[in-house]
Amino acid sequence: MGRLKNLRTRVEDALTVMEDRGKRDAAIQHLAGVSLAATLLAEKRGLDSELAAMAGLLHDMAAYLSGSYEDHAHRGADYARSLLTEMGETTEEETEAICSMIYHHDDKHTVDAPLDEVLKDADVIHHCFNDLSKPVKDKEKARFNHLIDELGLACAKVYRPD
Repeated sequence: MGRLKNLRTRVEDALTVMEDRGKRDAAIQHLAGVSLAATLLAEKRGLDSELAAMAGLLHDMAAYLSGSYEDHAHRGADYARSLLTEMGETTEEETEAICSMIYHHDDKHTVDAPLDEVLKDADVIHHCFNDLSKPVKDKEKARFNHLIDELGLACAKVYRPD
């Protein structure tokens, strides 16, 4: 079994602590959706799509396991480092790249390393396209517009300054 598949299994197993099945299913859907979006963006940008996919699977685990989004990105990087070290399937450099993506993913107004940007953008894609009835969050509008342009999408949800 490949390391990405192993990680998916570990993530799903870890989420069994969530008693509310609806919330657990939503968590799995979000993590899988962000992972897929990160894979596609990394491929498009010529970056490591497997590391991006792994970060996508792990990026909100701290929030889901604790029930709190407070400082979840930084706590999530610590969680990912611990899990990846325990699994022993990534190099130190790969683990650090994944943890950096997770650490920075909630700061949508700052531009960080290219792989960090992949996870931020993948998170925005899933937030914005998972439920088209919801408005784009203010903190994600600029990034969403950039993605619409980058991907060449015709989208009714574009937010341009007047």
